[in-house]
This record gives sequence, structure tokens and C-alpha cells, in this order.
Amino acid sequence: MKTLQVHLLGELVGILEQTPTGRIDFRYTEDWLQQEGAQPLSQSLPLEARVFEERECVGFFGGLLPEAHNREIIARNLGISARNDFAMLREIGGECAGAVSLHEVDTLELSSVRNYQFVSESVLADLLDQLPQRPLLAGQGEIRLSLAGAQNKLALYQGAEGFALPLHESPSTHILKPEIERFPDLVENEAYCLQLAGACGLPTSQAERVRVGKHRCLLVERYDRSVDEQGDILRLHQEDFCQALGIPSRIKYQNEGGPGLSDCFDLVRRSASSPGRVLMYLYHGVVFNYLIGNNDAHGKNFSLLYREVGGGDVVDLAPFYDLVSTASYPELSPKMAMKIGSQYLPYKLRAHDWEQLWESIGFSKKQARKQTLQFAEVVEANSGNSDGEAEATIGRLIQQRIQDLREMLA
Repeated sequence: MKTLQVHLLGELVGILEQTPTGRIDFRYTEDWLQQEGAQPLSQSLPLEARVFEERECVGFFGGLLPEAHNREIIARNLGISARNDFAMLREIGGECAGAVSLHEVDTLELSSVRNYQFVSESVLADLLDQLPQRPLLAGQGEIRLSLAGAQNKLALYQGAEGFALPLHESPSTHILKPEIERFPDLVENEAYCLQLAGACGLPTSQAERVRVGKHRCLLVERYDRSVDEQGDILRLHQEDFCQALGIPSRIKYQNEGGPGLSDCFDLVRRSASSPGRVLMYLYHGVVFNYLIGNNDAHGKNFSLLYREVGGGDVVDLAPFYDLVSTASYPELSPKMAMKIGSQYLPYKLRAHDWEQLWESIGFSKKQARKQTLQFAEVVEANSGNSDGEAEATIGRLIQQRIQDLREMLA
């Protein structure tokens, strides 16, 4: 039996095992189950003294790993099977989203080391050149980190001396996302959508546009990291909605078996510390995604954030991230990742679809209609500040969607 030790906030909480048939299972340690104030790894993995079989734990653990073509490339570079979650976590699971890290027993001494390799802008540009052939720089030297998703990105530490690569299991502070050639102005698109969401009162990831050599990039500050009074980087635990619901990344879209909006609202209602406030943020996020044409808002693009506030644990909605107007690119599918009412296609939405959504998420139709139109006015008031082609395109789409919404809900 192969094993990995699973750590949460630096504490050993459980063991991930791979059976001789290649399946994985997970169990909490007895010490963690008996520890005062122990918290579960996931909403989908409650603190219970039993073995969680693969069907129960693969949503969370597999959800820590990269997806799609990048996962295939990483597997080839590391000499492992792309479908072997255990092997991939063994190789790159030292620095993951949230406060989880996985280790073999003989690497535990390294896990407490904070070690960074500072790089010049020219070296950083060279590393960005390498990303298509070496996603996440997996297998390069002492880098052992994982980020979910299919887009090329680089996890970095930003300090007074500039940018550095996190070595071993050292925490990163930022994610650098280079432009994708086949989607022109994607950096401007996402930067504008994040800025607009923040201006409309939504919690968002802090981001800025930067240039590294020839690369236009979006530099995103990690919301799951913080700095203490001594200047040390701390991990904050988080999990995306698919992980929290135990749904594998490969079926993250609703029409494939992934979560729908009612599943998301039910999750928040039963897990958030202040569900009323968080539910309204989430609903405004749904409306915002509709207005900007973000059709890729699937279950892995919403997350729960776990924090300690005033000596108590707080479960909150994580800041919104990956806000992109996918409708700006005609070659991408017009289908929404989660349907509104009975419709996946935004141009086919009617008033009864919104009413069906409100009923499914437990909202009063009268109040929800009022909230929807009021929030649309907030977005309209803030969306006029555009100074580029990408922003202007999104602005026109927003105006059209707001007009459609008013006609539907009048």
C-alpha cells in the first residue's frame, strides 16, 4: 500500500492511500479526530473515524490538480499516468490551493523550510516561454506545486527583492497568468471584469496587468495567503464548490453531472457562517456573470474560504476569480456552465427561467426581481469606464444584457 501524509495548516490530519488496484482512499488520523478545534479538509469529507473510498474523496484530492491538456503534459514530463491522481499529488502536491499539502514521509523535514529562488525579469520571461512545454514548471528542480485549472499559469512569491520561485513546499503569494495567443486581449478582458466586479461591491481577487519581457500578463494576488506581523506567509484553507460537493473536476459542468446553481446555494446555506450575506454575494455574482457573458462559471470557479476571526473559525465565500467575458470570443460555446431555470443559452432566457431559479434557491420572487434589477443598475453605472477595445466590447454586451433583463423582468 502506498501512502501520502495529508497536512492542513501544517498539521498532520490524515493519510491518503493508493491500493494495489490503483484506487485511492482517505482516512483522518485518530489524533486529528480527537484534537480540540479540528476542522475537516472539506465539506465533502466530514470528521468521521472511517475510510473514505475513492468515489467520496477523489472530488477533493483530484480537484487540487491541473486539468485537461496541461495535466497530460505534466504526466509525460514526470513519467506518470495522467489519470493517476495519487502519483501526481506525490510529485507536485507540496504547495496546493488552500492550506493542504501532501508529503511522503521522507520529505517531511523539507516541508517546514521557507526557500525561494529570486529571478530577474529576463529569467521570468524565459520561464513563461517554457510553460506550454512545462506547465507549472512541474519536474523542474525543487519546485513542487499544483494549481487547478487548464490555463497556463505560474505561482510566484513577491517580496521586496522582486519575484521568486517557491521551492520545496514554500507558499507562493501571487499567480501570474500570461496572455493566451488564440484569445486576444484576454488579460485586459479579465482585468476589466475583476475591476468592474469590485466596483460593483463584489469581493474579488486583487489583480493588475503587467508585462514580463514580451508577455502581457495578469498578476493575481492569492486570496488564500496572508502575511502575519512577522512577515511570514500563511496559508488560508479554501476549496472550490466541486471539491466541497465531492464532484470530480472532469464533470465540473452541470450538463455533465456537475453542480447547478441550486446545489451551490444549498452548499452555502448549510456551510457559511453568515449565510444571508454570503447568499446575496453569490446571487449578485450569478447576475454579474450573466451580464458580462461569463459562460464558463462552473463549480470550480466558486470557492469557500476558511478563516480564523476573533478566535473563531469562519466559513465565507471566497473572492470571485476567473471572471472573463467568454462571450467576447465567438469561437467559444455560448452555453452557460450552469443553467438559469431551464436554459443554458442566455439569449433564450425568459422571465419564467429567472423565476424558476429563484424558487430553486429559496429566494422570494418579489425580492429577487427587485435585487436583480437594482444590481443591474449598479453594474450599468460602473461599466462606462472603458478605455480599450476589449473593455468596450464587454461594455456593449453588458448594456444589451441589461436591456434584455429589464424587458424580461419588467
